[in-house]
Amino acid sequence: MKVTQHLWFAKDMEAAIGFYTSLIRGSSVQWVSALPAESPSGPAGSVKIAGFTLGDQRYMAIEAGPLDPFNHSFSIMVECDTQAEIDRLWDALKEGGKIEQCGWLQDRWGLSWQIAPRRLGELMNDPDPATAKRVAEAMLKMVKFDIAELEAAARG
Repeated sequence: MKVTQHLWFAKDMEAAIGFYTSLIRGSSVQWVSALPAESPSGPAGSVKIAGFTLGDQRYMAIEAGPLDPFNHSFSIMVECDTQAEIDRLWDALKEGGKIEQCGWLQDRWGLSWQIAPRRLGELMNDPDPATAKRVAEAMLKMVKFDIAELEAAARG
């Protein structure tokens, strides 16, 4: 059995997946093709489909005109080891999109992302409830995550 996330793009699917795979190490586009038959979305060849990976996750994508817009019900979370990784991904993905609280942003295609430090999960699960609370309170005040500020909150 295989599990694959599937993304529906109204347009610019190839640009989007090319951009995503350029940002995440270990990612690649496996294939892109056009649907050879007429479909409810258009004539033969007008609908594009693709298979790609982001890191260790499999995705498929379709470009078949507008359907439902992306929303927060589905997001891609990237756990980063360094502040430099957070900054690089945040800056690239926010271009043409919109930033939100707690490490969330929507890219120019409307897809929601969570760019978070791996360290956040460790700090939030600290056995000391006071430490976890300070970290949670600091996190809730952030837009883009700052690892040094989270570590400072953990220390009190």
